[in-house]
Amino acid sequence: MDDVLEKLLQTPRLWRGCSPADKPGWRGLESGYPRLDRHLPGGGWPPHALTEILLEHYGTGELKLLMPALARLSQASGEDAAGWIAWIAPPFDPYPPALAQWGINLSRVLIVRPKKAGECLWAAEQALSSGNCVAVLVWSERMDDVASRRLQLAAEKGQSWAIAFRSVKALSGSSAAALRIRVSTGEKGTDLGILKSRGGRPAVIRDYASAAEH
Repeated sequence: MDDVLEKLLQTPRLWRGCSPADKPGWRGLESGYPRLDRHLPGGGWPPHALTEILLEHYGTGELKLLMPALARLSQASGEDAAGWIAWIAPPFDPYPPALAQWGINLSRVLIVRPKKAGECLWAAEQALSSGNCVAVLVWSERMDDVASRRLQLAAEKGQSWAIAFRSVKALSGSSAAALRIRVSTGEKGTDLGILKSRGGRPAVIRDYASAAEH
């Protein structure tokens, strides 16, 4: 191998583009929705990676989509003891009774409201890389390809699950996210469009929360 390439491959700053999907037998974090899990590599959300949720507007079922997995993370014990579930700049105040009804351990929920919009992504990156958060949810209108790559790397470093909520306007842009899902209102319920899935394929899931096949 060329000496220059050999040295390049040894530098710790090199991003190799690896993911859990590159490892034999890896398992995803079960979403709680079997019809969705069947379309996700590893049978669930990609752990220690960035998931992007794209939607027309907030309140179209995006949080319901995440609740079962977040509940399990908040209740973990032993070697998998729960860390924080950080919400960075949510556009609304989370309703504790609703979270508790889903099984979320409220003592593990951390709400962060940066004073400036430009600080949201910085706060998310710090939370992800700290190693103290099992999941970090972030809402930011300033997300771009560079920011997505930084969040992806931070999630890998801190072994945390990153979830970024973005407008569908971001569809035309590239992203380093391991998974990109579009959430939209369908005829019978909420539909999901898997736009990008590292190790998987694009798919459309109609009324994903239904047990019936479509």
